[in-house]
Amino acid sequence: MQSLASSVTSERTRLSKQMQITSPIDNSIYKTYTLQSKETALRVVQNAHEAQLKWKRLTYKQRQEYVIRFVDHLINQKDEIALELSHTIGRPRKQNYNEIRGFEERARYLISIGEKSLSDFQVEDKPGFKRYIKREPLGVVLVISAWNYPYLITVNSVIPSLLSGNTVILKHAPQTFSVADRFKNAFELAGLPPDVFQTLTIDHDVAQAVIQHPFINHVQFTGSVRGGHQVNQLASVGFCSIGLELGGKDPAYVREDADPINAAENLIDGAMYNSGQSCCGIERIYVHEKQYDQFVQHCVKTVYGYKLGNPLEDDTNLGPVVNVHQASLIRQQIQEAVQQGAQQLIDLSKFPAARDGTAYVAPQILVNVNHQMRIMTEETFGPVVGIVKVSSDQEAIRLMNDSQYGLTCSIWTKDLEKAVEIGDQIETGTVFLNRCDYLDPALAWVGVKDSGRGVSLSKYGFDAVTRPKSYHLRLA
Repeated sequence: MQSLASSVTSERTRLSKQMQITSPIDNSIYKTYTLQSKETALRVVQNAHEAQLKWKRLTYKQRQEYVIRFVDHLINQKDEIALELSHTIGRPRKQNYNEIRGFEERARYLISIGEKSLSDFQVEDKPGFKRYIKREPLGVVLVISAWNYPYLITVNSVIPSLLSGNTVILKHAPQTFSVADRFKNAFELAGLPPDVFQTLTIDHDVAQAVIQHPFINHVQFTGSVRGGHQVNQLASVGFCSIGLELGGKDPAYVREDADPINAAENLIDGAMYNSGQSCCGIERIYVHEKQYDQFVQHCVKTVYGYKLGNPLEDDTNLGPVVNVHQASLIRQQIQEAVQQGAQQLIDLSKFPAARDGTAYVAPQILVNVNHQMRIMTEETFGPVVGIVKVSSDQEAIRLMNDSQYGLTCSIWTKDLEKAVEIGDQIETGTVFLNRCDYLDPALAWVGVKDSGRGVSLSKYGFDAVTRPKSYHLRLA
């Protein structure tokens, strides 16, 4: 007969293999997943390695056909996906179609440039020799994806990896395990050969073992700076390459010649969309003193146009953040800034859905802020933005660079030459002019400082998941 102690241990072991996903809408249990064991996960890696040896021998056109069918099948699920995203991450249902359209835009663009991006590089002629450089797949690519834009983030790496001849293992954030299920289902419908694309539903301990498996050739991680450091350390036991897309505290600068109303409307959207849960969302704004009053006034007016509420309701345009804990952290940053002298411009009573103990956070604009406050230096990941008055371009540049992050910056001016001059002085991966919070798949997506390293999207995204192989051939 089993002892009481061993019974308790067995029960804990059984429960530890379950993970409950809570919906931010009402904090209810949305779905429960059974986690895979370490043995199962490592077998997935072994299978991916074996499948890659065959997959890389297919022609680009053959691989491309599978990927095209995958995209078609995933897009066909858009209504189910839009509803599911509202339940898992809290974004208003009607806005989720934007992510699906963005997924398709990126996927089809990457498919369209893949063959050229992977083509041989011919060096200059040399008598008696033929010389060129091929792009070879790395092998098995582990994609560790994030929940805030779960389709957009994942497509950036999955599509180039497969087109290049790699096999892919996707480990999604627990909150969006369902997205990995959607990817897997669409690839199965596309007829993808077995084990070319696989998913893992695992905890952090098992993930560590997977990262350190000798058959993992590249790890693409999207997440926090802390998580990036952990992945970097784990991967360092071997020689696999890594790509890290981490945090942001992205700034905007409104120059004295900008249209303050247009800038306010767009920058508030960049700060509040997806409840501020975007690595390249606008979290701090520097405004020339000549534009400051009108700009701030219109920002406040724009925020009052939001309705915070249930993301399943059609008139909601601002939903909850991902969970109650994150909501609490956001409120703490705001309250701490106020205690240090910041001024809140938004009346919380206008957003009655925002209550302590829920994931609903009222949008907020803070002025009288400075870089001694966490709200201006640490990633908030919520619907709040700080605004600072500046007197010159140089002051704005100094403040924009006064950050541990460097993902994007947004400059608002009618002077293209001046915008480029300013952009050249900003420590960032992307410079926007008169727009923000958008990834163009034709351009390299890259961060500096604590925003990470490596690259995705554009033709350079294919370089990240391949290696050069030189051919130096003496002709007979």
